Amino acid sequence: MKGTNSMFDIIIIGSGPAGLSAAIYAKRANLNVAIAEKEYEGTGQIAESGNVNNYLGLPNINGYDLGEKFREHAVSLDVEFIEKEAVQIEAVQNGEKEESAIYRVKFDDDTIAEARALIYTAGAYPRKAGVPGEDEYTGKGVSYCAICDGAFYKGKTAAVLGGGDTALDDALYLSDICEKVYLVHRRDSFRGAQSTVELLKQKENVELVLNETVTEIYGEKKPTGIKLKSGRTLAVDGVFVAYGSVPQSELIKNLVQLDERGYVVAGEDGITYAATKNGDHDRSVQPGLYVAGDVRTKTLRQVVTAVSDGANAATTAAEYLRDINGYKQNI
Repeated sequence: MKGTNSMFDIIIIGSGPAGLSAAIYAKRANLNVAIAEKEYEGTGQIAESGNVNNYLGLPNINGYDLGEKFREHAVSLDVEFIEKEAVQIEAVQNGEKEESAIYRVKFDDDTIAEARALIYTAGAYPRKAGVPGEDEYTGKGVSYCAICDGAFYKGKTAAVLGGGDTALDDALYLSDICEKVYLVHRRDSFRGAQSTVELLKQKENVELVLNETVTEIYGEKKPTGIKLKSGRTLAVDGVFVAYGSVPQSELIKNLVQLDERGYVVAGEDGITYAATKNGDHDRSVQPGLYVAGDVRTKTLRQVVTAVSDGANAATTAAEYLRDINGYKQNI
């Protein structure tokens, strides 16, 4: 180990919208806060969005620009940034206060930072189709969020890839926007809710393309079609990959409870529950460890909910620190 930094009140893991929002609220509470982020001046996956049209008050803004606005706000409040990758997080019993912990974060250069509370906002990344053209057109006609980007395809043709509830819900949502929706699934039946399948079958503008997989997304500046394993091609304006997402919960999986998909079990307040043995469902709180954004269990994963999560988690963390340390907050 190359040494230990001075103690922070709060360390935030991740500098996406949830992490930056949490930092702003923590600074307003007069707390000593640092954000750890492995990407240089990173702002999370929002930077990869070509256009964000559903964030209140800032319509039709480039995702990179919106992320920069979030970061600039945090910088203006003198939030400290640790531009290193966190590789290990452990909770050490706080000898001064019962029912509290010190969170020790080890980085990829063997340095360590410690804090009395930790807010984990590492997010989740979408599962990709892994076909030619996907990366080339991501943000330019290939999307992983129908609610985010569906409005751009009003009166156009879209393909949804997948067979679970996410894919079914996306296809149903897009059917009210698009002229035509293809739902492409590699099997002859769906894993998702049969009730949604029946609704889709009643939609005249939805075509179920079963026992097929996409082998290529092709086009020029934007996608113009997809090629299927059978050799069939479908002319489309956009492709929605709905294979689900992978939560980045690895660093804290031994500290908190996860659901069956790996998301951290937590509500809007960000409170987490201690990991349990033998898979039981004990709900003892993990003191001082909060989660916010896409990595937690929730229904809607959007920029607006991530920002809200960050604010809630920081407020809860500030109240926790006030209770154990007698700090004054000015939230």
